[in-house]
Amino acid sequence: MDKPKPDTIVVNAGRDPAANHGVVNPPVYHASTILFPTVEALHAAQKQRNPTKSRYGRYGTPTTFALEEAVCALEGGHHSIVVGSGVAAIVVALMAYVKSGDHVLMVDTVYGPSRRLCDTVLARFGVSTTYYDPGIGGGIATLIRDNTKVIFLESPGSLTFEMQDVPAIVAVAKARKITTVLDNTWATPLFFRPLSLGVDVSLLSATKYISGHSDLMMGILTANEAAYPALRRAADDFGAASGPDDCYMALRGLRTLSVRLQRHQETGLTLARWLKQRPEVARVLHPALPDDPGYPIWKRDYTGASGLFAIELKPVGEASVAAMLDGLEFYGMGYSWGGFESLALPSDPSAIRTATAWKDRGPLIRIHAGLEDPADLIADLEKGFARLRKNSS
Repeated sequence: MDKPKPDTIVVNAGRDPAANHGVVNPPVYHASTILFPTVEALHAAQKQRNPTKSRYGRYGTPTTFALEEAVCALEGGHHSIVVGSGVAAIVVALMAYVKSGDHVLMVDTVYGPSRRLCDTVLARFGVSTTYYDPGIGGGIATLIRDNTKVIFLESPGSLTFEMQDVPAIVAVAKARKITTVLDNTWATPLFFRPLSLGVDVSLLSATKYISGHSDLMMGILTANEAAYPALRRAADDFGAASGPDDCYMALRGLRTLSVRLQRHQETGLTLARWLKQRPEVARVLHPALPDDPGYPIWKRDYTGASGLFAIELKPVGEASVAAMLDGLEFYGMGYSWGGFESLALPSDPSAIRTATAWKDRGPLIRIHAGLEDPADLIADLEKGFARLRKNSS
């Protein structure tokens, strides 16, 4: 039989009703202690460290393994590892491959906590970081040092959505035997599969689209065969476990990921196209729009776009932006995204850029298109722009 398509994998991977009394969904296993019938079995479990067998609750239960199996099938990797948050996934991915004296290349448009980890924790342990322009492509070879161990990518970039030429960067990394890690939270493995392009580790915050309901914290890492052992050791050493109830909820969210992402994509593009016509908007930052600088890469490497993008307003005061956002009815204002609800958040990329500049531009608003009716979302924004204009006059 031909390999199943992603939509089929989302529904079926990680399920084994025959092993669970015919129950459709893998049940929740709460466990710390795992009992073994003999000394031989105890020692064998410790020695083998099978990532799909329970030996202690911190290393996972059958609920954990079901989620890892499902995500790994989507990513096309060797094994996946579930941890307690997206930030925990970033910590594990970096600490798995560096030691004191090593060097990391980190994309300048990376998620803020990733930058903070490099500038604080890694720096305290003697690991240096160089931030690079997301558009560097194969030119990243000029930044590599003898002690460079990891190149970290995030495509599109956090807040400003620049696309990276992943194959070009991976080719340079492989030639120098450098591990590549990519934050794939925006696209999920349904719309982009980094490992198929040679990336060693794909990570995502399952808090976002896999959960889909803004009610759990989780990170998931997937590695190829060569990169997996070090990643597994780091996750175990940090005790970065996720609870079985959250794993169950993530599996439940996973089953509807494909249909939700399609709606997020459609609504996001509807909003983006409408916003491009607004006189208050200087530009829309969305890589799936044909006039976006990152569109050629998105078109080449991705099969879809999620509901997260940004708009740059024409110059206007903070009070006017607040008047617009404070009165929105269907857009919440809060950190995170990927749930069923729409969000609108003021952002300032200039505070977290060092290799590139973000200056002399209007206010930036990050938008997450939720599952509401697009007509209601547009009408809400239209009223918001009216408040902005009134406050600016």
